Amino acid sequence: MRRWMKSAVAAVAVCSSALVVAACSEEQTAGKDAVAVGGTFQFHSPGGEKTIHYAEADRATIGQIAGPSVIDGKEITLSDYEGKIVVLNAWGQWCGPCRTEVDDLQTVHEHLHKTGGTVLGINVRDNQTLAKDFMEDNGLTYPSVYDPPFKSAAALGGLPASVVPTTIVLDQQHRPAVVFLRSVTDRELLQVVQELEKN
Repeated sequence: MRRWMKSAVAAVAVCSSALVVAACSEEQTAGKDAVAVGGTFQFHSPGGEKTIHYAEADRATIGQIAGPSVIDGKEITLSDYEGKIVVLNAWGQWCGPCRTEVDDLQTVHEHLHKTGGTVLGINVRDNQTLAKDFMEDNGLTYPSVYDPPFKSAAALGGLPASVVPTTIVLDQQHRPAVVFLRSVTDRELLQVVQELEKN
């Protein structure tokens, strides 16, 4: 049994209060319901939707994501995966929904890895030692940037910095195709990824 399951009840209790705050918050790094301007992606969530699809004509590139690896501190950048599909996932080991979706994310990473893509985690509001232990205990092989203040949210076009987990599927040009402001499954992600792979 994985070590984290032993303290799952306590973790969920702590996380539930954090998630209530997250779910109610409108904090964004750019204006609320902003739209794509000048070729740079700006996040928008019509009607407060939790799953937002962007047609290819409406997509724009995001800013650079970069930072030290949770595992070894080496620099990781989104540009390391130029021309490849990348699934960004903002997570914390303190977050119950984040814990439940890691196996699904690992499955998606293994699929993407075959063609040079990746799941790229962004670890937020976390202790690096605990985050590293969580990744190792769960056998996660996809990279994660350590970004406790979630500065990366600014590069994501005003994404709500308080919503964790958040998952963004980037197409081969690193433009958001789908944004999930909730936990996700491998089936949902692979459906999006496989559609992008046809292009």
